[in-house]
Amino acid sequence: MKRFGLFCCILMAPVIASAQEDLLPQLLTLKRVYVDRLTGGETAAQMRDLIITSLQNSKLFVLTENQDRADAVLRGAAEDLIYTDDFQSSEGVNLRGGDSNSEHDSSFRTGPNSESAGNGTSRSLTLGAGENESTNIKERKHEAFATVRLVNKDGDVIWSTTQESNGGKFHGASADVAEKIAHQLSTEYDKLKKEPAVAKKAP
Repeated sequence: MKRFGLFCCILMAPVIASAQEDLLPQLLTLKRVYVDRLTGGETAAQMRDLIITSLQNSKLFVLTENQDRADAVLRGAAEDLIYTDDFQSSEGVNLRGGDSNSEHDSSFRTGPNSESAGNGTSRSLTLGAGENESTNIKERKHEAFATVRLVNKDGDVIWSTTQESNGGKFHGASADVAEKIAHQLSTEYDKLKKEPAVAKKAP
């Protein structure tokens, strides 16, 4: 029985994958899109506004604030982080040395003809050196990411993407992520529009 169930799952896997792929052409049927609130804190609200602007500039759909009139809803999560990386390193070279040697021998005689004799040796050598170097580097970083999906009225996911950025050449990280999302959606949209034409030309 278990083998039969596993066999059925294997046979159904291509069918499920095919059903998921068939939803993508629904992009061409969308007229109005509502961008829902994104999860992720205060920065997510700013990301939502940037995504709305980028999608509006792409002119693929009409962006509406009335969810009931929308053909699909864009949902997801986003975050914009500013943090500082702190790198610390320390290097040091220390050399210490010392040598000491002392030797002394004395003899004394008392009396009218007293004599005293003595000899001694003493040596001392000291060497010292020290060098220490420490480095502290602080680097400020800015990173934003967003993962979004287009959901139709039946609750099925038509399209999804995840984008991240450390900041573009002419704009910040959040704006760059919003533009990447709109660009990815436009690329998929244009690809779908060209597919029927290619199919007609095929022998």
